[in-house]
This record gives sequence, structure tokens and C-alpha cells, in this order.
Amino acid sequence: MIWRSREPRYDVASGISQGARDYQEDAITADFPVGAEAGFVVLADGMGGHAAGDVASKIVLTEVYSELKFHFANVASFEARAPEILRGVADLANETLRNHSRTHPETSGMGPTLVVPALVENRLWWISIGDSPLYLFRNGKLVQLNEDHSMAPQIDLMVQAGLLDAESGATHPDRNCLVSVLMGAKVAKIDCPSRPVELKAGDIVVCSSDGLQYLTNTQIEKVLARYRKSRSTEIAERLLEELVRLDDPDQDNISFTVIKVNDVSVRPQNDRAERQALAVTTRPRRPTTVVADPVLVPLPVAEPPQRPAAEAVEGDATTLTEADPDPQEARPPVIPRRIAALG
Repeated sequence: MIWRSREPRYDVASGISQGARDYQEDAITADFPVGAEAGFVVLADGMGGHAAGDVASKIVLTEVYSELKFHFANVASFEARAPEILRGVADLANETLRNHSRTHPETSGMGPTLVVPALVENRLWWISIGDSPLYLFRNGKLVQLNEDHSMAPQIDLMVQAGLLDAESGATHPDRNCLVSVLMGAKVAKIDCPSRPVELKAGDIVVCSSDGLQYLTNTQIEKVLARYRKSRSTEIAERLLEELVRLDDPDQDNISFTVIKVNDVSVRPQNDRAERQALAVTTRPRRPTTVVADPVLVPLPVAEPPQRPAAEAVEGDATTLTEADPDPQEARPPVIPRRIAALG
């Protein structure tokens, strides 16, 4: 008899490419621990040019990832107020960008999009700001779940109304202009549903930057349909191959994560409620900064057991003649350490 472990609940793989650009402004990470019932992706597509767009996307990814990792220590607690938490981490990232721009004026005008799908068992929550798409492939059909915060939807409406012809709409120079983005100022539009989307076994979720949209929805759909029974790594490879095959001289940065949903079982509510979190439930909601100068942090040293004066200790090379140790020898060592401080 051969024992086989069942497939993981989520089969996840990511792909990233610089495309035809001189530098990479996308930042992406996926956190799906082996055997876990929950996980999330953070994707930020920077804008603002070299040394600005890439900085912005990394700042946002770092802040959002670290904050969500903290909240996912207790998945039931996260789900109890998922939209609030997702909006909160976006606000925190936006505040961090604002503070960075104030102290680094040369990065003024930088900003990234943000899309964060958070999966818990068979439920999909998300927050998105900007035009980075979140797709769901189900039963051979591809649909975009999140809103597109660019001029593209409005231009498409003008085409439908007969105000523009289809070719002019497809090549309109304002098509990729964003109407909402993280830049440290008030965010114009946020897509963060109050209820999750219920997933089904066999669903494929794709979270990507707009670089993937150099492929049409039909092209993406065909790849997912053809390789839907393959591992997520192969799907990611095939999508990158299709983009390479296009050989578009204007190809934008590409980053995406493919999530195959294998298991949609749901544990009883009582079981979820009884789980105890191993982390504290509150955390300061302010951006983290790094102290510029090292701080000397004393290491705690356990005091040795007291022995009577003039007691001979077996195996010692000398005999103790004083009950109190030398004050200099009792001083604990110190080491330089960089610490994080709340700004």
C-alpha cells in the first residue's frame, strides 16, 4: 500500500519579469505556509521612474506584508473584521509613503497601485487601489473581480456609446492613466468588498500587475483552460512564455501570482472560534522607522548562586575568599544593536 498526502488546499506560484523596461518597478510576495488554511498576496506596481517607482512599491509591500502577517496569526480574528483590517493596512502604507516623500523630496510624485487578495478556507477577501487586476477563472471563463481605477473603463463606455470607434478606444493615450493610487495623499477610490467571494474547487485566482494585460483576456483564458489541471508553477511558466512570444517592444514589468484552489472544505465555526492566537491582539498603528545610531542594549545575565565566603569548591582552581564579586566583573556586557522605533 502506498500512502499519498492529499493535495495542499492552495497550490501557489508566482512569476516576475522586467519585460522591455530598463528597471523593475513591480514588487510582489505571496504567503501561503505549507498546510495552512489561509494565505495572502501583496502586489504593488510602482510609478514615478527609476529610484522612485521601485522604492514606492517596496515600501508598500513591506508595510502591508508585515502588518498582514501579524493579523494572520489569528485567522478567525482577521475574518471578523477583514475589510477594516485591509483598509487599515492600506492607510498605513499610504502614510509611510507620505512620510518618505517629506524626508526625500526627490521622490515626490512616486506611488504604486496595490492589490491584496486574502484567502481563508473557501473565502476570498481583497483590497485594491489602482489598475492591477485580480482575476477568477472558473468553468473555463475568466472574469476580473476588482475595479479598474484607470481611464480605461470610461473610454470603453465612450466606445459603447458611439463617441469613439473601437480602434481609437483601444489605443487611446489616456487609457492607462490612473484615477486612484497610493501617493501619500487622500486615496480617491478603494475597492474593498464587505463580503468575501466564495471559492469552488478547481477555481484559479490570478493576482497581477497590468503587465500581464499585454495578453488579452481571451489569451489568458486559453492558457488557464489548457493547463488548469497542471501545477501552478507550469501555469505561471506558460503565461510568461506567451508574453515572451508577443515580443512587444513596449512590454511593461510583469508580476503575478497563480493560486489554484484544490480544497474548499470549511471547518465548523465552533472549531475556529476555540482556537487560541499565539500573538497579541493589538499593535501600534504607526509607521516603523529605523534609529540611525546604534543603541547599547544590555544583555540580561543570570546571577550565580551565592556561596558562603571562604568555601572551597571541588574542582575549582582557587578558593573563594570573598562573598561579594568584583563590581567590574558583575557588570553585564553590552552589544551595539539597531532597533526599530515608532516615529
